Amino acid sequence: MSKGNAIIGVLAGAAIGAAIGVLFAPDKGDKTRRKIKDGFDNQKDELTNKFNSLSEQVKSKFSKAKVDLETGFDDLVANAQDTKEDVIAALEKKLTDLKAQAQAASDKK
Repeated sequence: MSKGNAIIGVLAGAAIGAAIGVLFAPDKGDKTRRKIKDGFDNQKDELTNKFNSLSEQVKSKFSKAKVDLETGFDDLVANAQDTKEDVIAALEKKLTDLKAQAQAASDKK
């Protein structure tokens, strides 16, 4: 966020500098006040645009992270399902082997 703080600092400095410059300008009071108001309005609009842009960037990054997390979770569930089926198949094979060994042992008696 240091980049955002720097931008805000620069814009605030520019607004203050513009206001001071206008105050020392040789215009009538109403013109000076209008210039100050216009300057502040312009700075406010720029800050609003910068804030909206930064907000959209943050939302985009969080949206991407959410999609990545959901994809990762789906892959984990799919891998767990595959592993479960592999374990069941291995256990069934071992059970078949044990039954064959038990049958062979009983035939020898």
